[in-house]
This record gives sequence, structure tokens and C-alpha cells, in this order.
Amino acid sequence: MKSQVSHTGWQAKPGNRKILVVANKVIEGQTLRQAIGLQVGDEQHAEVRVIAPVTMSPAARAVRSTRWRRRSAPGLSTPGRLFVFARHAESEANIASALSSDPARPVALTEHGRQQARELGGQLTNLGFDLAVSTRFLRTQQTIEIALRGRQVPILIEPGFDEVNAGDFDGAPIDTYWSWKDGHTSHENFPAGESEDDALRRYADALQRLLGRTEPVTLVVTHEHALRSIAMAAAHDPLSLGPDTALANAVPYSFDERALRRARTGLLARVPPTVRPQVEPRGVSGLAA
Repeated sequence: MKSQVSHTGWQAKPGNRKILVVANKVIEGQTLRQAIGLQVGDEQHAEVRVIAPVTMSPAARAVRSTRWRRRSAPGLSTPGRLFVFARHAESEANIASALSSDPARPVALTEHGRQQARELGGQLTNLGFDLAVSTRFLRTQQTIEIALRGRQVPILIEPGFDEVNAGDFDGAPIDTYWSWKDGHTSHENFPAGESEDDALRRYADALQRLLGRTEPVTLVVTHEHALRSIAMAAAHDPLSLGPDTALANAVPYSFDERALRRARTGLLARVPPTVRPQVEPRGVSGLAA
């Protein structure tokens, strides 16, 4: 009998070589490690096959969610908790190629972005979420609201995953950001903003708070810089995702607890210890329900 793997846990038999991945969108040819975030060697070079998603009722999803931490397989470590990260859906700032780094200046999703959020919800339909985490930016909150429409999932606002505070460059063409960045180091602050190093420390602190929680399955909608930085820090192969790699809007990325702990350690390793007061993202820091 073939093994079966889904985003809500796995079941396997000793000696199995083939894996069936239950998902709405899995790229054929991915290794199991790439598909579900296992460490190198865990998958025994298993071959990935894609089968149609299984439709589950809300009640069944809730039951399956509570069983996530209890599912395990011979030779594989228990995944513990599941974290699904995604960049927000397309916003007005995206199509204008403009910086939007101040949550006090709300930027909404485009109509195409709203459709992307609905498609994200379709990809996640077989997962029972216990918590959703957004940033203080309207575009992340709208993405969650649309993707999880009809579900009773509490939403937590985490400023630590906010966009990099670009200060005086907020609202300027995105090329302004890149031009300034090319001529400065990562520990230098944007004018009236924060540095990239400060943002990485902020992401690491937010991951620590997230890991300190107990919900089995969590959806996190954040921004491209935050998601790329976390994914790079969690990757076993540092060359698999570069600092200039573009991450598409509203595409889910799965992490287990070990991956997020690895990401936190990797983020802190990229920056020197804080030797001066950090510049907080605009507004009040901390968690808000």
C-alpha cells in the first residue's frame, strides 16, 4: 500500500517508497522535503505524486486539526505544529510599483488581488486553522478575511511581521528604495525609518512569540521581504532562494516548528547584536487581538 501525505499530517508503512501528496497546488517533480518542509534525509528520496484534494466538512477539519500533533510515521519525526505563510494578495501599491511601508496609510487589495485571496482560500480548504496572523497593514488583513471567509478563525495582529519601515520613502516609486539600498549597508536606517537588520531582528522576535503559542495549525499572511527572509533562513540549501527572488502574491508556504526555529536562528545569525536602540515600525509595537 502506498503512503499518503497531506498538509494535515501523514500516515505511512515501513519500507514505502512512494508518497501521495494531497493538495490543490503541488508542483510535480518536487521532492517531499520541498513539498512539506521535511529535513534532508527524512523523506528517503521519496517520489512525489499529486492526487485530488479531499473535501472535508468544517467539523471534520476541526477534528483533523486537533490530531495534527499526534500524527507520525515510522522513521519520520512528528511535525508538531503547522504554519502556513503567504504573502498578501495583490495590492494597489503593487500595481503602482510604489512603496507602502506605513500601516497608517491603508492600501487595499485590487480586484485581481481579491480573486487571488479567494484562490488562496481554495488551496487551504482542507486545512482546519486554529489561528490566523496578519500584520497591521490592510492588505494582509483583507487577504485573510477573504481567504478564510465563512470560517470561525480568530485573527491576531502581529506588528513584528510588518513591512520594512522605509520612512521618508513611503509612497515613493519602488526604484527609489532599490537605489538607496544599493548605496547603503543593511545596518543603515532608511531616512526616518528602520534598517534592514532591525527588520530581521523584528521578524525573529515575532517568530519567537509565534512559537510560544500553542495553536496546532496557523495561517500567517505577511509581506514579501518578511516571507523571503524567513524562508531563506529556514532553508537547508541557502542557494535555493536568493535575496532577490520574487515571491508571488497569495501563494502558501508550509513550515513545521523545526523550520521556524531554524529560521529564527538564521535571521539572528545574519545581523550583529543590537548596539543601539531599534527603530520600531510605525505605531505601537506588540501583539493585538
